Amino acid sequence: MQLSESVYIVAGGDHGLGISEAYDSTVYLLDLGSELALIDAGCGIDPGPTVENIERHGYDPARITHILLTHCHADHAGAARLWRERTGAKVAASQDEAGFLELADEQELGLVRARADGSYPSDYRLRACPVDVRLSHEQQVTVGGATFTALHVPGHSRGSICYLAEIDGRRCLFSGDVVFCGGWISLLNCPGSSLEDYGKYISRLAALRVEALLPGHYGFTLGMGQQHIDIAIGGLQGLWPPPRMV
Repeated sequence: MQLSESVYIVAGGDHGLGISEAYDSTVYLLDLGSELALIDAGCGIDPGPTVENIERHGYDPARITHILLTHCHADHAGAARLWRERTGAKVAASQDEAGFLELADEQELGLVRARADGSYPSDYRLRACPVDVRLSHEQQVTVGGATFTALHVPGHSRGSICYLAEIDGRRCLFSGDVVFCGGWISLLNCPGSSLEDYGKYISRLAALRVEALLPGHYGFTLGMGQQHIDIAIGGLQGLWPPPRMV
């Protein structure tokens, strides 16, 4: 699905558009001129539909030079090693979770508990993946003609990152599982997921003038994205947190 001149959705499972493997997060392909980038990678169970979707839009997956991970949960990062091996792309992730992905630490990344409750197949295993770029808060990554600012917002996971960039003349926030349309947030009963952290760090997303809010699941918006973010910020500053999804 093409969202703008340079932004495409090429994967999304049961909690997205249903155009790829059921366990995939939403994966965005960005045409940034001389380079292509992926925002998140999917789970890695069956990358075939994602490859087909990329090629259907006229792109060669071998041109992908960067994989920008919003966090290292399996539905977002499980295919990172596959894409890195296939394309030679650099993998970027939060310095707070990079080590867990490199060790395929399924306990710290919540996969052990997720498998136990049926959220993943019992035989699914996370593939360890080297991380080429370890990101800290407000660190920037330039890909082709765009600069991405990494905003570290713990809450959904300890290393959750949102990427802010201007693409096609629009201020875009790739928010992973930090905040969704309608101001929803995502808390999990697993290591690293914390309502306290949400309340402490969500203000990093205030006053960004976001137009396109592009989350890791469910819907998206190409306009007035900041209004959705501000609902979450307001809820986390009050007694009752905003609606939550898993």
